[in-house]
Amino acid sequence: QVQLVESGGGAVQTGGSLRLSCAGSGTRFIFHAMGWDRQIPGKERESVARIILGGRKSYTDSVRGRFTISRDNTKNTADLELNDLKPEDTGVYYCYARIGTSDFWGQGTQITVSS
Repeated sequence: QVQLVESGGGAVQTGGSLRLSCAGSGTRFIFHAMGWDRQIPGKERESVARIILGGRKSYTDSVRGRFTISRDNTKNTADLELNDLKPEDTGVYYCYARIGTSDFWGQGTQITVSS
């Protein structure tokens, strides 16, 4: 069974930085895509960043230029570097992965940005 485990959340002040890591297990396949979603209080869960096996990356507009996604294809791991954090980035961040047509998410890690 595929499992995704996030680490690296926490509390920072506005303008601070964090690094999230995600480790996938439970499959012999390489994830076609990995990424990060977030759930901001009062809003629907949104896709924050994606990286596919070929290396192409995409970001939601509100984080482009501040967040950077990377992955290690050999280990099914992915990282998200979050810079210049803002209070509106506060929420629960979920690791995401896809194999074929199956999507998986981790349990989430909390990020709190104070002003």
